[in-house]
Amino acid sequence: MSNRTDVMKTGEKNIEKTRKLDTVQPDVDIYENEEEILVYTDMPGVLKENLKVNIDNGTLSLSGIRQLESRGAARWQEFGSVEFRRNFSVPQTINVEKVYAELRDGVLRLHLPKSEAAKPRMIEINAA
Repeated sequence: MSNRTDVMKTGEKNIEKTRKLDTVQPDVDIYENEEEILVYTDMPGVLKENLKVNIDNGTLSLSGIRQLESRGAARWQEFGSVEFRRNFSVPQTINVEKVYAELRDGVLRLHLPKSEAAKPRMIEINAA
């Protein structure tokens, strides 16, 4: 009997306490004009170094982790550490080399410039 208890105690010592982050979809506004597609994503509390933006094969992937330190024992907690994650299909006409992002006041602003071929242009009509 004592062997069985010893095995359980040894196993308990090796348990690593990890907390899996909840994953949520951030709120997003998307605008398009003649020059670019603008993506505004709510990422409150996410630091620049915890943010990832990737465009690959027509898919835009956004992810960010908000890590909050707990200060004392939590009596009630509705706002904590979380991973924001969202994926979108983007047109192949995006000029990937000129894409840029800025993070300010908890909002990620992503600028997706259109390639020259995708921009509307006026066709001149010649009279004969």
